Amino acid sequence: MSHDGRNNRKLIGLTLCALLSALCRPAEAQQLTKIPWIGYLAGAGSGPAPAFIQGLRDLGYVEGKNIAFVFRTAEGNSERYADLAAELVHLKVDIIVADGTSPSLWAKKATSTIPIVMTSSTDPIGNGLVASLARPGGNVTGLTSLSGELGGKLLELLKEIVPRLSRVAIVSTGGSPNALFVKETEPPARALKVELIHQLVRRSEDFESAFEAITKQRVNGLLSRLGPNLAPAQHNRFVEFAVKNRLPAISPDRAWVDSGGLIFYGADQYARQRRVATYIDKILKGTKPADLPVEAPTKVELVINLKTAKQIGLTIPQSVLYRADRVIK
Repeated sequence: MSHDGRNNRKLIGLTLCALLSALCRPAEAQQLTKIPWIGYLAGAGSGPAPAFIQGLRDLGYVEGKNIAFVFRTAEGNSERYADLAAELVHLKVDIIVADGTSPSLWAKKATSTIPIVMTSSTDPIGNGLVASLARPGGNVTGLTSLSGELGGKLLELLKEIVPRLSRVAIVSTGGSPNALFVKETEPPARALKVELIHQLVRRSEDFESAFEAITKQRVNGLLSRLGPNLAPAQHNRFVEFAVKNRLPAISPDRAWVDSGGLIFYGADQYARQRRVATYIDKILKGTKPADLPVEAPTKVELVINLKTAKQIGLTIPQSVLYRADRVIK
């Protein structure tokens, strides 16, 4: 073969290599620039919790730059969870953040492979979400919430503020987590000589019958277990009932006092959402959910709404006010 022929073959070979290299580069660049998508499943709200977003920012994640979100809300209708969880799975998100027990259960039913991080869950072992707190064992991890112990603390606080407290209605949306909460709150209630009455409110149309039952049974205190997944308007409706009937009411959910409820006592939800961000970071860096222990809250906070106390003619003892993390005046 002539020298020119060899040169032509060499030139053609180099051209093909260059062409293949050029064709590969966009794919590599696309792979390198692919950012993880986080599906966020909640019962209410208009987007992921601000504290969660801030927690991710503190870890170096910026929305649109190296992380993105798909937010889905049931808008207070628990019957929508199945479809919303399935939608997130269909979109092939990298991780699902489930804001509460019900979203976590539906997310787990929808996928056994996509990592799921719970923002909170009552009795995740009993609900079958994880095998154990130390070794979750599947695709679910995150944070658990306080249960019976917290119920006793809530009643103690209410009794300290209202010494004549004798009949307390626990108003909840039902389900096994709330049933467990009521069961574990019964022993401290007996010790405090307080009778518990469990009142279910599953839909917005249940409120009127619940209000009638509470009035008929002459309760003199309320414990709200309506939870963060209830629409704000429904929280407001229940708060208005409590104020109108001059009933002291307490809740372990921050949305309660933000809606004008009297007292919130529970896990620091800002710290909890920031903690969820660390789970996202670890999973994105390669740690499996099965190897990330489920954490219990380490900090609780007490918020008292003095405006509401004044409306219902209640004086909050100074001993309680001194312990408050925040007082709304």
